[in-house]
Amino acid sequence: MSGFELWFKRAAIAGAVVLLAACTTTPPEDAPVIISGETIVPIPEEEPEATLVEAAYPVVDGDVRFARASFSELPPVSEASWEAALSAFKRSCTQMGTKAIWLDACSNAQFVRQGGAREFFLTWFDPWRVASLAGKKDEQISDAGIATGYYEPMLRGSRRRHGPYQHPVYRVPDDLIVVDLQSLHPELKGMRLRGKLEGRRLVPYDTREQIARRSDMRRYVLCWVDDPVEAFFLQVQGSGRVLLDDGTFMRLGYADQNGHPYRAIANWLVKNAGFSRSEMSMERIKRWAKENPQRTQELLNANPSFVFFKERKDADETAGPIGSQGVPLTPEASIAVDRRYWPMGMPFVIDMKQDRPHLDAARAVVAQDTGSAIRGVLRFDYFWGYGDAAGRRAGGQKSVVRAWMLMPKGEDPRRRML
Repeated sequence: MSGFELWFKRAAIAGAVVLLAACTTTPPEDAPVIISGETIVPIPEEEPEATLVEAAYPVVDGDVRFARASFSELPPVSEASWEAALSAFKRSCTQMGTKAIWLDACSNAQFVRQGGAREFFLTWFDPWRVASLAGKKDEQISDAGIATGYYEPMLRGSRRRHGPYQHPVYRVPDDLIVVDLQSLHPELKGMRLRGKLEGRRLVPYDTREQIARRSDMRRYVLCWVDDPVEAFFLQVQGSGRVLLDDGTFMRLGYADQNGHPYRAIANWLVKNAGFSRSEMSMERIKRWAKENPQRTQELLNANPSFVFFKERKDADETAGPIGSQGVPLTPEASIAVDRRYWPMGMPFVIDMKQDRPHLDAARAVVAQDTGSAIRGVLRFDYFWGYGDAAGRRAGGQKSVVRAWMLMPKGEDPRRRML
C-alpha cells in the first residue's frame, strides 16, 4: 500500500468517526426502519435473567452457540403457525431460492399442499437450539433472549390540508444527502451518513424540532393526517396505511431517515410529567398527548429522529409491509433479527413467554426484517400484523424468548450466512 493510500484510508476512517458522532448512521439498504415494541413501550430494556445452560453447545460460531435438537424436543407449534411460516418462507424463496444452500428446500416448498407445512419443515430442515455468549468475561452462555412486537398502523388523512388533517407525512427532502461510507473504504461497508450541505461542508441534518419549524417543507408532503402522535408512531413502525377522506387507501413505506438517533419519548414524560416508568405504554402516551395538546410537540421533539416515507402505489392491498428482505411480511410468521448473526429467510421456532400482559406462545417464523433496536443473537421483533388490535398486542410485548434455528437438512449451522 502506498503512503498516499495509507493516508487516505486513515483519513477516511477518522473522518467517518467524526461525522458518525455528529450525524449517526441508519440501517443500510432501502429497508424499513422497523423499531420494536420496546420503543413503543419505551422503558429502558433490561436483559432477561441469564439462564445458564448446562447442556453442551458443541457448535461455536463467534457469539452464537448451537446444539443439535430434534423436532420432538421443540415446544408444540400449531398447524396454523406452520402453514403461515410456509407461506412466509415461500416469499423469502423468491429472493434466495437460487442459492445452493436453499435450493432443495425452496424448490420443494412450491409443491406443498394445504395441511402439509409441518411435514415439509420436518423433511427439509434440522432444528438447532440457539444460545449466545452471556458474559464474555467468564464465557457463560444463555439460551434466553428478548422478543418485542411491531405492527402496521392505520391512520386517517387527506392528500390536501383541510379540516382535521393538519399534520404532515413527508417524502424525502431534496436537501437530504446520504453518503455510503463504503465508497470511501471497504472497511466501512454497511455504514451510511445522513446530512446536508452548508456551503461546502456536510453537517448533520435537521432534527425533528428543526424540521417542524421549517417553512419550505410543504412541497414534500405526501399526505396530511389528523393526529400528530399517530404520525409519530407511524415513524416508529416505519410503514403504515392511511385511510383517505375520499375513501381510498394510501400505503406508506420507509424511504429514509434524518440520521439522528431514536430517543424514547417516555423518558421525557417520566422526567417532565411525573409518570413512573411502569405506567408507560403507547396508549398512555397517546392519552397524555390528547390531554395536553399544547405540549404535544414539545414531547415529540424529545426524539430527534425523523423518518421520511414513500407512497407504495404498486402495493397489494392484502399484503403486509415490505421487510428488509424485500418481500411482504406475514402476520405472526415474520420476525426482525440482527443481520450480523442471521440471514434473511432463515426459519425458526421461537417460544415467547411473559406475565403482563400474559403471553405464552410457540410460533414457527421466518427472518424477513431488521430493525435499529434489534441487536443481539437472541433479540427478535415479532410482526403482529395490521391495525389497532395488532398494535395493542405489539405495544404490550416484551417477552423472554428461546429459539431453535431450522437449518436446511444436513447443513452445518456455521454455513447459514452463505
